[in-house]
Amino acid sequence: MAGEGWIELKFRLFDGTDIGPNKYDASSTVASLKESILARWPQDKELAPKTINDVKLINGGKILENNRTLAESRVAVGELPGGVTTMHVVIRPPLPDKNNEKQLVNAPKQNRCVCSIL
Repeated sequence: MAGEGWIELKFRLFDGTDIGPNKYDASSTVASLKESILARWPQDKELAPKTINDVKLINGGKILENNRTLAESRVAVGELPGGVTTMHVVIRPPLPDKNNEKQLVNAPKQNRCVCSIL
């Protein structure tokens, strides 16, 4: 059984696949978790983050900040001793390069449906 300073995590990717579970020290920073995710990212995925800034970790509906530790970022609701906590991984899509950006600006406007939730 793990000691108090260890937390077992798995990371759920956008397509429903998981990385982990693995045990992490509660004093680990969110940035170090993101580095671990980058190192273990499945090679067969078309969309892959390039840096930790392309990755967002979500736990309990909150986006975790890079400079916070895992202990500071934990959401206690629903956690069971010895259980695995699942964090969701969202990646930022690649930014368009300047040539594509100009093409988008100069492209003719298309009719689009706009919805409002009241």
